Amino acid sequence: MALLPLVAMALAFTVGCNKQSQHAPDVWAVVNGKEIKRDEVDKYYRTRVNPEGQEPSQEEALSLKLNVLDELIINEILLERAKKLNLEASDGEVEDKFTELRTPYTEDEFQRRLKDQGMSVDDLKLDLRRQLSIQKLLNREVVAKISITDQEVTDFYNANKAQFNVAESTYHLAQIKVTPRKDPQIRNRKNNDATNEAEALRKIKMLTDRLNSGADFAQLAMDYSEDMNTASTGGDLGYVPESGLNAPQVDPALKRAVLSLKPGQVSQPVEAHDPAGISYHILKLISRESPGQRSLSEPQVQQNIRDTLRSRKEQLLRSAYLAIARDEGRVTNYLAQQVIEAAGKLPDAAKTYMPPRSIGH
Repeated sequence: MALLPLVAMALAFTVGCNKQSQHAPDVWAVVNGKEIKRDEVDKYYRTRVNPEGQEPSQEEALSLKLNVLDELIINEILLERAKKLNLEASDGEVEDKFTELRTPYTEDEFQRRLKDQGMSVDDLKLDLRRQLSIQKLLNREVVAKISITDQEVTDFYNANKAQFNVAESTYHLAQIKVTPRKDPQIRNRKNNDATNEAEALRKIKMLTDRLNSGADFAQLAMDYSEDMNTASTGGDLGYVPESGLNAPQVDPALKRAVLSLKPGQVSQPVEAHDPAGISYHILKLISRESPGQRSLSEPQVQQNIRDTLRSRKEQLLRSAYLAIARDEGRVTNYLAQQVIEAAGKLPDAAKTYMPPRSIGH
């Protein structure tokens, strides 16, 4: 009988420990002791779902939330590793990235985008710090360990010679585009948009003068080009085959300008017409590829092969690194447990929040 109080004390202690280890219903996972809550999953979930599109079923929504949660779990594991290796992004790095994302938008547009995603400025900066820190970690632990040998390059070329046989002349082009129309979608770094013919002509002259004075083409394109698809990449249009220049939607004036350029040259302003109306273009021919078999001795061929091999190795090493990091982490996924325990029925976790839809959608 004397043992009973000790047994009772032991039982009470065990129950107390169990209670301490339990988590609130809104905790959906614990990673190395850090909680990931439902609100955080919901926040990122809303950025993946188009509020104007068809609302996902409860099963689809829950599956997507499980995917989001798994990403947050991996990110938390990697962020902890980055901190231990003193690779966490600095305040300056976060501010620089924030400014880069913020610059293409007016203040109203930027705040509206944040609101649509259910995020605050602090949320965004926290997310940027996480992303930058993880990238620094992967650069050190994965990317820095990749090496490509000359033999690997040669072997790849010999196994894929047909890939380097160019069927027709190809032009690597960049452009700066200006239109005399107001476009709410303009996304250049200075938010600069000509709104009428006079403004467009003044702007295209200013750009021509600056290029003639030695200004960098790509920087001007990022600052002033009104082509929302290429402004952010310095106006780069990629590689255009000669047959592409004959496409019906390409103004013949643009083709004549391209064919008159030598690699590295910049054209005079070209007036072109398309279904949207008149537009002005300054073109740069970065390089021209003649038809025929490309040789392994050509620097661009070697660089393309090295880029391909590096990408393949990075993907492989990254997958292996993430698998090891996940195995070494202490993870409990409560949301996944709820789904399994529900045995085919939808648990409470399946009840999703969706922002109110606009009238007419």
